[in-house]
Amino acid sequence: MDKETIWLVIGFLGQACFTCRFLVQWLASERQKKSIIPLAFWYFSIVGGAILFSYAVYRRDPVFILGQSTGLLIYFRNLHFIKKDQRVKAYARA
Repeated sequence: MDKETIWLVIGFLGQACFTCRFLVQWLASERQKKSIIPLAFWYFSIVGGAILFSYAVYRRDPVFILGQSTGLLIYFRNLHFIKKDQRVKAYARA
């Protein structure tokens, strides 16, 4: 496999991970009959975003690089808030 094909596969893999986050969110919401954003949504966002960011850097696409890097910051920040909230709740129960 040549370099271009490998990077194309990487790009599609990143897009697949990114798409999985919506499937996870949709299924969780359907089960609970309300809008839910499960923790897996943020992990798929980070994995897919990181892979797509790498692909964008390889392609030297500044628009794509900016979009993915901004998204990654937001995904990590949301995980930080979730973990912080979990620690506060655990502390309150103790």
